[in-house]
Amino acid sequence: MYYKFSGFTQKLTGSWASAAYSPQVLKPVTSSEASPLMFATPTKFASETAPYDYAGKNKVPELQKFFQKSDGLPVHLKHGLPDQMLSRTTMALTLGGTIYCLIALSMASQPRNK
Repeated sequence: MYYKFSGFTQKLTGSWASAAYSPQVLKPVTSSEASPLMFATPTKFASETAPYDYAGKNKVPELQKFFQKSDGLPVHLKHGLPDQMLSRTTMALTLGGTIYCLIALSMASQPRNK
């Protein structure tokens, strides 16, 4: 019996000798004409599309100017109050976690009284 890999079930299946020795990729081309359109709207080729095919304005140059201003603030605080709150919350959680770890280490290093 001959076996062939089935792309549908992703397993080996039984097949005839001609199918087993003629993989799907290497079969000869039967027709050279283009296949009919499947959808009502024709497909655009990559060379036919505009360089920017999205709805929106490119904000990168404006953001570059905003973040590269020399106003004495670090980049992670340029957006004002929300950035300050995020930065302070991160610092407080880091400090609290460090203190908690030090307390846990000191408790673990001392023997318990029975």
